[in-house]
Amino acid sequence: MTSNVTAVSYGLNMTPAGLEQLRSVLASHGAELQSESSAGDSRYGVQVLDLALPDAAGLAALRRAVADAATDGFDTALVPSGLRSAARKLLIMDVDSTLIQQEVIELLAAYAGKREEVAAVTEAAMRGELDFAQSLHARVAVLAGLPADVVHSVRKEVKLSEGADQLVAAFKAAGHTVAVVSGGFNQILEPIAGDLGLDYWQANELEIVDGALTGKVLGAVVDRAAKEKYLREWAAAEGIALEHTIAVGDGANDLDMLGAAGIGVAFNAKPAVRAVADAALNMPYLDAVRHIARV
Repeated sequence: MTSNVTAVSYGLNMTPAGLEQLRSVLASHGAELQSESSAGDSRYGVQVLDLALPDAAGLAALRRAVADAATDGFDTALVPSGLRSAARKLLIMDVDSTLIQQEVIELLAAYAGKREEVAAVTEAAMRGELDFAQSLHARVAVLAGLPADVVHSVRKEVKLSEGADQLVAAFKAAGHTVAVVSGGFNQILEPIAGDLGLDYWQANELEIVDGALTGKVLGAVVDRAAKEKYLREWAAAEGIALEHTIAVGDGANDLDMLGAAGIGVAFNAKPAVRAVADAALNMPYLDAVRHIARV
């Protein structure tokens, strides 16, 4: 039984030779080209190839083959046509180093003179070498005693990833749902979520007592299991099938969420995440996700 799939290629340098290599790989795995079109803008190119596969089971093998081909200058996402044509979709994103350019815990730690120390722990956690919850508690502990006003200072330092606002606006304008879930902090995320008009958002809560950070977080840590849980909860609340969800993240704590979504996109991610995600986006423009999802 045939299966309809779309190959969406995107990158800064989409050469004719590279695209021809991609077509060759697709054809060698039985993918029949139905139509082809171009998109993108002055920042990056997009090539869309609508395909018919001999059977749905071949999608995983085809993804591996396309990833192994390693075409220079662009990446390719293989997206089930049912997701691209769905009337309602849910986009869920990580925050630090995905929706925004920075790691907030590192910005906070700079005020305690501990930025490099905390950055090293963050990198190890994102590579999957440390338990995320334990590493978060250790990193937050260095903030103990800082005045709560540092939160406001850090808010001013945060910058959205390039194209993040366009991506959210496009999904919202098309009637889709947009959510973010973060191992960061509500005190930073709340105004961002409000400005972007996000439908759902969740992060950790820094404990503040007598106008100072205590070096603790309140309640359970938002870890990789929690991220998947929120994806499932929010999709169910909106009546959106999991196969019509798109998850985007960069670190090991995003893996469960990326795996549960209809398609998981590794955004400038750690090698361990790129190796298992359905698709990789290795350029700074987050709005390329809209081409993957056809929004």
